[in-house]
Amino acid sequence: IVRRERPHPGAQLRFDDVDGYRLTAFATNTTGGQLADLEVRHRCRARCEDRIRIAKDTGLQNFPLKGFDQNRIWLAIVALAGDLQAWSGLLAFADEQIRRWEPKRLRMHIYTVPATIARTARRAVVHMKKTARFAQDIVAGLNRLRTLPGPEPG
Repeated sequence: IVRRERPHPGAQLRFDDVDGYRLTAFATNTTGGQLADLEVRHRCRARCEDRIRIAKDTGLQNFPLKGFDQNRIWLAIVALAGDLQAWSGLLAFADEQIRRWEPKRLRMHIYTVPATIARTARRAVVHMKKTARFAQDIVAGLNRLRTLPGPEPG
């Protein structure tokens, strides 16, 4: 199935774009069904490609160690980091836009906000500048994470 469409405004044209149109294609062996349904199913699979790109941003881009077993452990850590990031975004942030941010943007706006952690009365208290751009979202996210129930003893 081949589709011809105009790239979204601001998209950089590729060398294989013809007359300002982009050709996208996918192959399927599914028999029957509407063309629109097949295309929706195919576009839903793009989430897999997004996760691979996110994993590359998180550390999958290179293998820093020499041995096979060491790099296998590195890959497990990268996978764990991707899962933690996905779940923390889902559980901490109410804003749908922040939930969809990728690692580079999260590092720029959320993880690098200057703050200090203090312990008082057996609680960890985070002090951050109120003038930080996403300070309110970070505080709301920390409060949402604190309200989640802990693991049940088992």
